[in-house]
Amino acid sequence: MVSDEHTNERAVARWTQSTVYPDMWVDPDDDPRETDTDVVDERSSLLENLRHYRLTLEMKCAGLDAEQMALRSVPPSTMSLLGLVRHLTEEERHFRRVMAGEDAPKLYRTEEDRDGDWNGAVADPVVVEDAWRQWRVEVELTDRYLAGVGDLTTRNAGFSDLGPEPGGQLQLRDVLVAQIGEYARHCGHADLLRELIDGRVGQ
Repeated sequence: MVSDEHTNERAVARWTQSTVYPDMWVDPDDDPRETDTDVVDERSSLLENLRHYRLTLEMKCAGLDAEQMALRSVPPSTMSLLGLVRHLTEEERHFRRVMAGEDAPKLYRTEEDRDGDWNGAVADPVVVEDAWRQWRVEVELTDRYLAGVGDLTTRNAGFSDLGPEPGGQLQLRDVLVAQIGEYARHCGHADLLRELIDGRVGQ
């Protein structure tokens, strides 16, 4: 149980930047996730969802300094917004390893520290800057792969640990859905972490 003293240390007032809907992050006209993109088929729907959640992660971290980015939720959790960025960077590399079969070894996790993406998320501006740089590199490389593959039934070229059998065959469709689910899950964590940090709320 978290003590009252610990809770009060982090007590902040809830607020939103939105002036239209009080439960939204920003006004609809200012939301970069809202576009005129025509979602006409399954592939475009999946890619649009992935884009949406990636942007949500960036928005939830906007305007924070290194100390705030590295602030952890509640003991014994090691989760922080900075840790989320590092963790999802690893997931982008995992996507390429599985689908493209590329040599993309883990950046933060090791056999000695399987939670290195979380544990190494320290309040250092250099660490924060590097985390974002690495994430953007990996997002670009994932998108480059996706731009060259139109068929959702394309099978993985690399070793898969996602299916029922290690190394088994998966379709691009399955891996995209898993990636979207990973982002969606952690954007929910980001909602709570951001509210804990400065009280800002919204979808």
